[in-house]
Amino acid sequence: MNITQHIERGAQFFPHKTALIFEEKAFTYGELNELANRVTNGLRYLGIKCGDRIALFLPNIPEFVITYLAILKRGAVVVSVNSMLKSDEVRFILNDSEAVAVVTTESLREQIPHRDLAFLKNVLIAEGETYTDISLSTLLEKGSADFKAVSMEPKAPAAIVYTSGTTGFPKGATLSHGNVCSNMHSVKHSCKIHSDDKLLLFLPLFHCFGQNFILNGGLNAGATIILQRRFKPEDVLRAVQNHGVTMLFGVPTVFLRLLEMGVSQSDFNSVRYYFSAAAKISVDLVCQWQEFCGKLIYEGYGLTETSPFACYNHDLRYKLGSIGMPIENVEMKVVNEAGNELECGEVGELLIRGPNVMLGYWNRTTETQKVLDNGWFRTGDLGKMDEDNYFYIVDRLKDMINVSGFKVYPSEVEKVILEHPSVVEAAVYGMSDRLKGEVVNANIVLKPSKFASAEDLKSFCAQRIANYKVPHTFRFVDSIPKNATGKVLKRVLCQQ
Repeated sequence: MNITQHIERGAQFFPHKTALIFEEKAFTYGELNELANRVTNGLRYLGIKCGDRIALFLPNIPEFVITYLAILKRGAVVVSVNSMLKSDEVRFILNDSEAVAVVTTESLREQIPHRDLAFLKNVLIAEGETYTDISLSTLLEKGSADFKAVSMEPKAPAAIVYTSGTTGFPKGATLSHGNVCSNMHSVKHSCKIHSDDKLLLFLPLFHCFGQNFILNGGLNAGATIILQRRFKPEDVLRAVQNHGVTMLFGVPTVFLRLLEMGVSQSDFNSVRYYFSAAAKISVDLVCQWQEFCGKLIYEGYGLTETSPFACYNHDLRYKLGSIGMPIENVEMKVVNEAGNELECGEVGELLIRGPNVMLGYWNRTTETQKVLDNGWFRTGDLGKMDEDNYFYIVDRLKDMINVSGFKVYPSEVEKVILEHPSVVEAAVYGMSDRLKGEVVNANIVLKPSKFASAEDLKSFCAQRIANYKVPHTFRFVDSIPKNATGKVLKRVLCQQ
């Protein structure tokens, strides 16, 4: 088994069919497979072995797809690094994963430290000037076009996708070849992706949604992927019209932004299917979209730890407001604090079990044991099930903020703010936002006789953490509300 058997199958049976379109360039299945083979053989020259970790610190460009496939073909492990992260965050992930190489661009290279990287041996530049690093194009030139993907055990690690951690440090969800292969087959089946479909991909490839659901799901179906660097509403419209996009995947913010542009139904004549995930979509938005174009926005639910697809609304009967039912071969249940399964209508924590559930958190045995119990993954989401076995998200157990589908843990942001010499206390919490779902806010207590402005703190944070984690608002207060045991009362902060 190897995830990349999908591209090899495409290269064998329809080598001249377009697999990937990016800006003005198109790649057939045969060409994409050949490019991946050349990079794979180039990696062998660098001494990359089966099981080695290689980080991809890249934006949405074809080189991400090519090197992703090449790494997996070799039997090495892809480490996805959020391209919005800053130097300290990147250092932590490279060291934690023990990555021996990283593929990046000239512009992102400045966020890769030159020191304190214990395992890193090679930096490969995929776009821009190389300077003292290795050019990815050099590997392409040196490598042979022939390579057959290494056969891997289903439980062999394939990808480590980092998520923010409750302790303030990211955790690497380790996904196996079996996890991803199972998930991409479920995507193809549930969403009914056909080989003549054209899937628009502007969601970040470093994220599990873009990487597994859209990219791998599309390649597995023999479809065409139209890749964009980022989400821009005007670029989406242009791609739909120029390429005849048939399937549009997004987070709720995407659909809201498109509606606010004043688009017309005719702009989306070619699109037969819409899908939203990564954040809860409101019933109002689904109804607005259906009124606008006469089609539903289908909804998926899952987490990075579930590869990500776990629940779908729905290939047979859609229920407004629900996340649907578990996909094939996956089980879900609702339990109370003692772990006992609850009856229909009762609210408790959602648990998931199936071939999509991760191997565990990389080098995090204790944290893995906290969330995995006899194959059941504790999602940290509160939900309920109705009499038809449809599930609904109610709230979250985890102290997590969801900014346009990106997870932000308050403790991680608080840790950074508290490094500022003028701050003695910080409490970070989420507040509802019409466009992003939630935004990050912070209440700040300054040290006596010290001063800092909101702009000072915003700049301080922006140098250390990704922009979406930087608080939208800094509120300076005399004290932060706590309970008798000293725990910050986040609900009180939100109410205030």
